[in-house]
Amino acid sequence: MISTATVASVVVLLDDGNLVLRYGSNSTPPIWQSFDHPTHTFLPGSKIGYNKLTNTNRILTSWRNREDPAVGLFSVEVDPKEKRYLLIWNRSVEYWTSGRWDGQIFSLIPEMRLNYIADFSFVDIANESYITYSLNNPSFISRLVIDISGQIQQLSWVESSRQWNLFWSQPRDLCNVNDGCGAFGVCNQQMLPSCDCLTDYVPRSHTDWNLGDFSGGCVRKTEWNCSVKIKKPMFILSYVQGSFPENEVLPLDELACRRSCLGDCDCNAYTFISNICQHWNRENLNNVSLRFVSSNSYPRTSPLYIKVSSSDRLKSNAKINTKVLVAGIVSGVLGLVFLCSIGVIFYRRVKREGPGVLSEQDRKSLDVPFFEFKRVLSATENFSLANKLGQGGFGPVYKGKFPEGAEMAVKRLSSQSRQGLKEFKNEVLLIAKLQHRNLVRLLGYSMKGHEMILLYEYMPNKSLDRFIFDRTLCMRLDWALRFDIIMGIARGLLYLHQDSRLRIIHRDLKASNVLLDEDMNPKISDFGLAKIVKGRDIEASTTRVMGTYGYMAPEYALNGFFSVKSDVFSFGIIVLEIISGKINAGYYHNQQAFSLVSYAWGLWKEKKPLDLLDPTLAESCNSIEVLRCMIVGLLCVQEDPQDRPNMKNVLLMLGMDIESLPDPKEPAFVSKAHIHSSPSYASETENLLTITEEEGR
Repeated sequence: MISTATVASVVVLLDDGNLVLRYGSNSTPPIWQSFDHPTHTFLPGSKIGYNKLTNTNRILTSWRNREDPAVGLFSVEVDPKEKRYLLIWNRSVEYWTSGRWDGQIFSLIPEMRLNYIADFSFVDIANESYITYSLNNPSFISRLVIDISGQIQQLSWVESSRQWNLFWSQPRDLCNVNDGCGAFGVCNQQMLPSCDCLTDYVPRSHTDWNLGDFSGGCVRKTEWNCSVKIKKPMFILSYVQGSFPENEVLPLDELACRRSCLGDCDCNAYTFISNICQHWNRENLNNVSLRFVSSNSYPRTSPLYIKVSSSDRLKSNAKINTKVLVAGIVSGVLGLVFLCSIGVIFYRRVKREGPGVLSEQDRKSLDVPFFEFKRVLSATENFSLANKLGQGGFGPVYKGKFPEGAEMAVKRLSSQSRQGLKEFKNEVLLIAKLQHRNLVRLLGYSMKGHEMILLYEYMPNKSLDRFIFDRTLCMRLDWALRFDIIMGIARGLLYLHQDSRLRIIHRDLKASNVLLDEDMNPKISDFGLAKIVKGRDIEASTTRVMGTYGYMAPEYALNGFFSVKSDVFSFGIIVLEIISGKINAGYYHNQQAFSLVSYAWGLWKEKKPLDLLDPTLAESCNSIEVLRCMIVGLLCVQEDPQDRPNMKNVLLMLGMDIESLPDPKEPAFVSKAHIHSSPSYASETENLLTITEEEGR
């Protein structure tokens, strides 16, 4: 007898986001589940990897564009042999890798040591190799996606603003994505969107372009018919940076290379680099990632000569000239002397001050002088590379020598940065009102067109990180000097939090933002992200989490809440770095400590606190002061902001007996493992991720 009874199948959406089809009860194995078929989203508990039995990869794939979930050009795949994951273009070209799994982290993602959000695992067993992860805080909501831009992004949900915030991404420079802008497209990281077309080219599909899909690339405004001779072809020079694939190399000199391309209808462009002539058409430019650089950039890499029709260029110029002529006639007929005068005054003001960066009222309220832009150009020798001191989050910094003998640090904010306008106004209006010996002094500012310049007192010894993380320069900092630097930073923060006319939260305090004058006195700098809190308020919140991993307090990094205690957390990190000479995200031999904080906490629990001390301080250190500073540092990095001292109490504790200090509680972002061996020194070239945008493209 055959039973006709059937068990009903059910579809259940589980709390972890897995959509499961199964028969009957929850205990039956799934018939199908969405975790086995990922699209562009990687949720906690799911996995991507390689099935050794079926020789198939479980991968993430990007959407085609913002509105079309069809499979796009980019994917995330696991390399089981190298124990790493890769970002792949068109299922064939690798353009970014996580680095090899070392048992704790992927080697090229050092910020994983900070253990902010998730615990990742690489599992390699008989049947499969895969990556999975879980969240440290079960109430926290996060997801990892492969964006249509080819960028992998970790997003966190902020309940207060009801939106996703970008927490981490790779590659950080979208111009490093392979063929991110398509054929004859060029990438400019300073623009939104970051893709544009070469001269005389337009997007192949304006609809796709507007939806963020640049894979179609660009085409000529006027397509050529090779059966008809092109009238007077000419070349337009564009400077680009890119990794050109191997192409047919022609044994020609530069003039012959140019003439050869002129006579070949299929040749759309040519390059002549290192005496190598290459012709380019759509096919062999299709997989090239071109990056825009200005004509005066250094080095001038990859001059690309784009072939255009001179008649088209003349038509284009004629249209522009006609518009200008008509506009001139109309304005001449309708213009009254009074209105023309007003127009001239307005034009001159915009040209001098920039497009609405500072109002006239703002200008009058400033206590710092305005510098003519031509004086700044002269002082920096036209922003020469020889005078460049460094690169900040919002632009380069140059040394300027003015005729009267004054030396200044000239901060040139990026003219195309979305943040640049806000941060310029924030910094010039804010820091002008601050006067303290441990804060860098603003000496002037300049504006012309889109140029925004801040001039600071010049710090000949540059930044603190340059000394404490360099194994040679650190010898110049004995313990007495390091203790004075700690005290100076503390006094500067106390002024910001309590003693100034404004209550200010810095939000980006780190060793590289502490400058040292000729006498090695510390001065806090870079107030572009600083926030003023009103009245007696000491905290606020934001949907734009900005700052530097390794120095951000957990409540700010994860939820956007910041306060004076966020700066206290950053100060605690700097104190531990000064004591140890090691960066918070440094590499550790035993790979059980995710950060300097977890290493220091392990030594504290094992009653070996002086093992944290930089070996170069062995002869100069005052062990009581070192221990006192370590305790204060650990008190400052406690997980609960209410447990951290304010800066007034920090200064008091730095002068108290050790017996009078409270015992610190477990810090934030501490590995569960205990520490049993000393760390190696962090490389001075290691980068910390700086968040500068709320969300990716």
